[in-house]
Amino acid sequence: MGRPIRIEYSGALYHIISRGNEKSAIFTDDPDRFVFLKMLKEYHERFGILIHSYVLMDNHYHLILETPLGNLLKVMHGLNGRYTGYYNRRHSRVGHLFQGRYKGIIVDKDEYLVSLSRYIHLNPVRAGIVDKPEDYKWSSYLGFILTAKEEPWLEYSWVLSKFGFIGKSAKADYQKFVNQGMDKEDEKLNDLYRTTILGGEKFTATIKKMVNAQQINEEITGRERLMDMPKPDVILKAVSLYFDKDEFFVKKSGRNNIARKIAIYLIKSYSGLGNKEIGELFGGIHYSAVSKIYSRVEEGILKDNILVKYIGDIMSHVKT
Repeated sequence: MGRPIRIEYSGALYHIISRGNEKSAIFTDDPDRFVFLKMLKEYHERFGILIHSYVLMDNHYHLILETPLGNLLKVMHGLNGRYTGYYNRRHSRVGHLFQGRYKGIIVDKDEYLVSLSRYIHLNPVRAGIVDKPEDYKWSSYLGFILTAKEEPWLEYSWVLSKFGFIGKSAKADYQKFVNQGMDKEDEKLNDLYRTTILGGEKFTATIKKMVNAQQINEEITGRERLMDMPKPDVILKAVSLYFDKDEFFVKKSGRNNIARKIAIYLIKSYSGLGNKEIGELFGGIHYSAVSKIYSRVEEGILKDNILVKYIGDIMSHVKT
């Protein structure tokens, strides 16, 4: 039997499930979970992945992971391999930690991401570990409902934007939506584990066509990039034109330079550049400063309709 098909392209969204070998634990205690999340954060920075939701159970984990660079194989091979090395050293063991290859289901973002996020956050409840999802420490859920619990490396804005752009209101509505799922299953996700594609007919047909157009072997599918990433200079030009400022001004440091903040946010979100490269593009600022600016704009999207309009107007003129 061949290995599962892997479909890679820029901007793809995946539901990742990785289980312990022979159903054994992959997280023995809290230090293990801390280390895994630290690695996940580092991979977000290093490979430009966007993490929309996660939950760490004892013998498996779930991620909703988006790859602007179309680099799922590299990310997952590195993440699981590196964590296995750490776990084996710490617990004085050898051999495989994970059960074969991870499952990577490609997801229709527009139609299924919100429901899938709820499904992942309700895992500890359905497993009987806690009565309410907010009582489980090792998932991304608390950041979705409490601003104080947000992590700068997690992507909250897309899911919460479906519940409005006012921070507390959107968070409260998302919490209500998740709670509604405690009493019934989401019918949209019934076939989640029996396919490699989670999407409507049009999305599924597009992915199938994509697969058929490529050389498929037992190892991987879709090494070719299927979407062009917008270049940083294209985004910079679009921001400059929108604010009627030259690019020198857009790159210029300044607390109130909204054009600069939006440019950094969009370049990080869509161009595929890492934080270090973006910092160099904007006059040599530290990569951590890029991350902070990105996070602040992301938070602002939830509260500021004008900011949302700016970003939407600019990206309407940028081919992604």
